[in-house]
Amino acid sequence: MKNSNNNTFNDLLHAESAHLKKLNNIVLEAVKEEGLIMEKINKQSEQHLSYGQKISDKVAHFGGSWKFIIIFCLILGAWIAVNSLLPGNKKFDPFPFILMNLILSCIAALQAPVIMMSQNRQQEIDRKQSVNDYMINLKSEIEIRTLHQKMDLLMQEQLKKLIETQAEQIKLLHQLVLTKKG
Repeated sequence: MKNSNNNTFNDLLHAESAHLKKLNNIVLEAVKEEGLIMEKINKQSEQHLSYGQKISDKVAHFGGSWKFIIIFCLILGAWIAVNSLLPGNKKFDPFPFILMNLILSCIAALQAPVIMMSQNRQQEIDRKQSVNDYMINLKSEIEIRTLHQKMDLLMQEQLKKLIETQAEQIKLLHQLVLTKKG
């Protein structure tokens, strides 16, 4: 009788251990698949930039910084100060500062399209990233549903095993009661 009880108990422990191993393997597989997707996305984002794209990124980065604004204001202030303080015949750009306006217009005319190229490329990268984010979210949703289904299946198996165990226990209790009466 005790040997039968020990076997039943060992079977239950073994079944529980098998369920935990299944669940652990499911989680590890899901994590591994997620890692593979992230590697693919990272490889796509590490594209090779042309020389022009690198320059446009650097110009856009510098042109949109406080460093650029401060340096540019200092240069303009120096330009105006020098042309205002020099004697009349030594001024290289006298007051309405036509040469300075021409240089500013040329800088703006060249800088604007370069910055637009950089922004357009960044928008394309952002679009690809949002598509990748959507795909990851979709995959996560599918994985969550799959895990819920697997958990439900494991719960059903455990419930079945529990009912079988209770039936076995009831049977053993009946046998004990009969042996005590007899």
